Parts: sequence; C-alpha cells; structure tokens
Amino acid sequence: MSTPALGIYVHWPYCATICPYCDFNVYRARGADNAPLLDAIIADIEAHARRFGKREAVSLFLGGGTPSLLRGVEVARLIDAADRAFGLAANCEITIEANPEDAALYAEQAAAGVNRFSVGAQAFNDAALKALGRRHDAASALRAVEAAAATGKRVSLDLIYAREGQSVADWRAELQQALALPVEHVSLYQLTIEPRTAFARRVDRGQLVPPDGEEGAALYEATQDVCDAAGFPAYEISNHARGAAARSQHNLLYWRSADWVGVGPGAHGRMTHEGARYAFEAQQRPADYIDAVRESGFGWITEAVLTREEIADETLLMGLRTDEGVDAAQVEVVRGRPLNADARAWLQEQGFITEREGRIVLTPQGRLLANRISAELAI
Repeated sequence: MSTPALGIYVHWPYCATICPYCDFNVYRARGADNAPLLDAIIADIEAHARRFGKREAVSLFLGGGTPSLLRGVEVARLIDAADRAFGLAANCEITIEANPEDAALYAEQAAAGVNRFSVGAQAFNDAALKALGRRHDAASALRAVEAAAATGKRVSLDLIYAREGQSVADWRAELQQALALPVEHVSLYQLTIEPRTAFARRVDRGQLVPPDGEEGAALYEATQDVCDAAGFPAYEISNHARGAAARSQHNLLYWRSADWVGVGPGAHGRMTHEGARYAFEAQQRPADYIDAVRESGFGWITEAVLTREEIADETLLMGLRTDEGVDAAQVEVVRGRPLNADARAWLQEQGFITEREGRIVLTPQGRLLANRISAELAI
C-alpha cells in the first residue's frame, strides 16, 4: 500500500471581528503578542515530524481565523518550520486565507513564500456585506483581488450565496462579475445557519429568514450554469476551477482521504503510520494549546485510531463530493463488507449517482443530497 500524500494545515485563530455566521474556532484579535502562539505551532510541527517521520509535503495551508493578519516575517517563520521539519515539495502549494482589509500585507506575504491567496470577499454587494458582518465594502473586495493578482501568485475567491432576500438574477450578476476578475478558482458556499452562531439566534427570533430549500436549490443550479459558461466547472460541490491545474491541491488531500498534519488551536489532522490511521484534534483555546505543546510537545486534546468502518465512511463521504468520485471496491475492502447494493442500484436508477470504471460519482442532482447518499450507501 502506497504512502498517502501529505499536507500541513496551520490554524491561526484570531480575527479582527467575529462574523455572525461563523462557527469556526476563532477569537477576537486584541493586539496580543503573536510570538507565543507561533512558537507553539512551530514546536507542534516539529513534534509531528519526530512522531511520524519526515515526509515531503505537497501543500501548506494557513487557515483560520484570519492568518492574513500575520506579517511577512511571521508567515516566513511558519513556512521555514514546515520545510525544516518535513520538507516542502518543489511545487508545494502554499495558501493563505486572506481578508480584503489586509491587502496591504499581501506583497510581503508573497515575498515570504505564499504562492496562493484565498481572498474572502464573501460578496460584492455593500448591503450584503453589512448583513454578513463584514468590515470591508465591495470596492475594497475588488481592490483586494487586484492586490493579490499583482503579486503574481495564484488567486482564489470565496463567496457566500443563498443570503436573505437574494434573487437568482442578483446572484447571477454578482457571480459573473466575480468570475471576470483575475482569479483561477472560486469557492462558492451556500449560507448555512450553524448552531450557536449569531445568525442562528436571529433565525430563532424571526429576525433572519434565509432562503428555503427550493430557493437554495435554484441558486445552486444558477451557480453551476454561470460557472460552466465562464469556464469554471465544479470539481467539488462548492469549488470551481479554471482547469485542473487551478484546483486546490490542499483541499484535494481532504477529499481523497490523504494525510495532513493539523496544528494550531482547534485544528484537526489525519495521519497514516505503521498500518494505522490516526485522527487528532488540537486544544481549542490558544492558551490551552500553548500549554499542551509546552507540556507534551503536541497541541492535541484527542488522539484516536480510526476503525476500518470509520476510515471507509470518511473516504466515501469526502470522495463523493468530487467529480472523480470514489473507488467502490477500495471502500469495500477497507470496510470489510459491501456497500448497500439495493441503495446503490436505486440511486443509480433515480439519476443521483453514476458509475464510471468502478467509481461511484454523484450526478448534478445527486450533489444536492451528497451527505444523505453517502449515508444510504454505507448502511
């Protein structure tokens, strides 16, 4: 069995403000010294390399939170630490999630080694940005994309749709505007009301009414139409790229159930070692994470060996999200029993899945029900 490809995910948990729809592990940046957390993350990376061995990484992803708050010298420390500990491939994809208001830092982040910017514009409509709790306006988002492109590095763009009151026509126009920008990749997320967020509380009080399922499906279908016409076909449910080379190499590791080191407060990781697949979750609070690294070398709060069933379920759930689907025979070997043959036949008959050279692939209709289809096949 070949060794899975390896990526490194670094979670920087601080944000200038906390968005009302966000349920990530984030904290308000209050001007504290970054050095203690940077030191802990670097020590955690080094501990992973000692535990699992040095393996060349094909991607390094700085996510959050808002890692674009970091100065170039701080970003360089993280990149250098990952390279020393594991070795970064010559063509390693080094991504930073970037807020538009940090555009003045993009050039120094690129000089530090970042070669892909994921710009969190979220919308190109001032009223929508205000409703989403964002601090930038549409003009700033446009300038940020231009600033990222000016570095000469790859540019991806994040947008949120299925916003309250958003029409299909409005979304089509906004998306067409976005796809005309100097970007090669877009991540287009339907607004999801997550528990324990400010948006969830507003929905409970009747102060926010997001689109219903039928409206959401119409917006999703419009998304596919506009992206296909602009040369940005979907290679995953929410992700579109201008050609195979523009796809997110880091996210493909997740969807292909490869390995990734997860460091930083609240980060998750998956590592295959000596015939077992390990799942890790780091301490969530930055202070607890720093203490854990100081005491044990790792920032983990949990470490578990996944069962064959859990590995197979993850492989199925994640792989079905992509246009390449999953190798059915491989999943069945891992889980030690067949997938649900009746469900498989019915889903194919109803046009939710198709099969190509032994791979189960979701149809456009099936992508709207991806999690449910995965659960049916795994029964």
